Amino acid sequence: MVVTRAREQASGLAAQLADLGAEVIQFPTIDIKPLEDYSSVDAAVRNLGAYDWLIFTSANGVKCFWERLEAQGLDARALYGLQVAAIGPATAQAVRTHGIAPDCVPEAYMRKRRRRAYRTGHGRQESPPAPRPRSPRSAAEELRKAGAQVDVLPVYETVPAAAHRDEVLQRLEAGTLDAVTFGSSSTVDNFFAQIPADTIRNQPEGKRVKFASIGPVTTKTLAKYGFACDIQPEDFTIPALVKALTAHYEKQGA
Repeated sequence: MVVTRAREQASGLAAQLADLGAEVIQFPTIDIKPLEDYSSVDAAVRNLGAYDWLIFTSANGVKCFWERLEAQGLDARALYGLQVAAIGPATAQAVRTHGIAPDCVPEAYMRKRRRRAYRTGHGRQESPPAPRPRSPRSAAEELRKAGAQVDVLPVYETVPAAAHRDEVLQRLEAGTLDAVTFGSSSTVDNFFAQIPADTIRNQPEGKRVKFASIGPVTTKTLAKYGFACDIQPEDFTIPALVKALTAHYEKQGA
């Protein structure tokens, strides 16, 4: 089984799968890199009082935002008066490690649900900054459609990585890989930047690798390359993805 998450995040998913008996190949297709210029982020950090909401879209976003906060001699007190939202439980937990309890964690982690959650505000014009990677899919457009003024703050960037590419390619060609897991659209894009789609299309009959996606946005990106998602959890989280994989293979072995 292949795990395509960034190096900083892959070990947790890989460990959960290994504990369940899976042979795991960590194939991080993206690396997390700092930005060359943080001037816009630092300016927003100094002006947090102008915002109503602070929205975190990933645990990496929380980490990088707090690094900029601390670089300016600030701490959690700088968020006084802000409402804080986090996309999913992992991001919420990352926020809590800094002494902040998120005001909003949508129950389902889809853009449509996010929009509904953030529209239930306190009556003021909401202007949420959203710390995130440089070029991801985000909820910013949906929030703007809902009437919010949004400042998007890139706090890191993702770049392609290629560790274990040859091993993954060889095992795909031999039809000896059971599944590839995708935790975001960027992992799908970077996977197919390194692994030709025809390698999978030409796999031996009955041995095509299964694709496991964390949610519908990632599944839609997979479809862009001509492949259907075989396994997708109802809740769009890593623990739910592990459960969906477990259920899939338990059903096959029954």
